[in-house]
Amino acid sequence: MKKASWFAGLTTLFVLTTLGAAQAQAPAGVPVFKVTPGASNIKFDVEASVAIAGTFKKWDATLTFTSPNVTDSVLFIKIDAASVDTGSGFKNDKLKGSDFFDVKKDPYITFKSTKVVQTSPNTFELDGDFTIRGVTKPEKLSLNLTGGKGTGHGTVTGTMAFDRKDYGMNSGIPFIKIANRVEVDVSLTADRVSGPPVKYQQ
Repeated sequence: MKKASWFAGLTTLFVLTTLGAAQAQAPAGVPVFKVTPGASNIKFDVEASVAIAGTFKKWDATLTFTSPNVTDSVLFIKIDAASVDTGSGFKNDKLKGSDFFDVKKDPYITFKSTKVVQTSPNTFELDGDFTIRGVTKPEKLSLNLTGGKGTGHGTVTGTMAFDRKDYGMNSGIPFIKIANRVEVDVSLTADRVSGPPVKYQQ
């Protein structure tokens, strides 16, 4: 079995991301971060008999603070599922179809954190609601921060694992054996564009 890159380009899904227009709407006295798209990516991997490597060309993410405390933040990621690109038209069409992403019915894949816990000086666990194919279930995203403390610049990398059959993706791809467990890998590089530094618990 080969470990295939199944989600290139969702997640990081992470303590820093794009805020865009939200910057102007952010309350006074809270940090505002903006991701660097060219230095960021979201991937997914699944054990498969044939490699399925791909990327999402269109995605957006926001990190909204209600105070400078890192635990007082909400991460929201929104992916255009139809923007998946595996380098193979056959694989792209299969992933976009009703057996997998079902993009005509539910065009977006999203993750919205509901709780942020700092587990060590540079690691975090985010509980959140993950939605794909219109099905929403709680999942956990583990993140690691490199750099950034006190500088306003850094990179977060993280992983979330889920069972594709929990979201109705019960089929396979002809002649390709695919495992049920999917790992979502995120890497985001971002800068603080306004507001005070983030306050960490450790």
